Amino acid sequence: MTTRPYDNSARREAAAATRHRIIVATTELLAAEGYAGLGVMAVARAADVSQQTIYNSIGGKSALLKACYDVTLAGDEDEVPMSQRPEFSALREAGSADEWVERYAAWSRLLSERVHPILGPLVGLGVARDAGAAEFLTTIEQERRVGSTHAMTAFHKSFGLPDGLSLEQAIDICWTLNSPELYARLVGQCGWTPEEYQSWLAGELRASFLATP
Repeated sequence: MTTRPYDNSARREAAAATRHRIIVATTELLAAEGYAGLGVMAVARAADVSQQTIYNSIGGKSALLKACYDVTLAGDEDEVPMSQRPEFSALREAGSADEWVERYAAWSRLLSERVHPILGPLVGLGVARDAGAAEFLTTIEQERRVGSTHAMTAFHKSFGLPDGLSLEQAIDICWTLNSPELYARLVGQCGWTPEEYQSWLAGELRASFLATP
């Protein structure tokens, strides 16, 4: 008697569809109600699932926020690291340091535009008053640091750095310049256009990494 292998593809597809509904509901709640209106019960109602399903599929409030952020940042739900996506790969194809700076500024603007609706209200939130927001912001700061490290390590390998500037300092500068706080302040509060932000960022990166001391 031949035993057929168990096919659980239908179960995986159903779980993925449920997760998608939860993330969509979370995104819509954030847009409509802000972080204060986000909660497992509210998401469960909007996604038409039980609260336990949300905990099993994603987790609590901070996990919901992170899942929503990850999908929004990437632009899709594919589990492909940002460092392996075409926009980052294009940095490796830059023919000059100046071209690299322009591509990186455009990419940073794209990512900032995507996640600003989520991060804009949070970066001004007193994180000490909200453990969930603090946990989320700490996590994405660590992830941004990793991303900045990948970017500047590649830049250093291809084009070098000005005399007197260490790779660690270059990572510090990149990590600071691409911070959501700066985008929120310049675009969200000061009224800059995303195009103006991109131009400013390219200028700051150029001054930091291309200028000769």
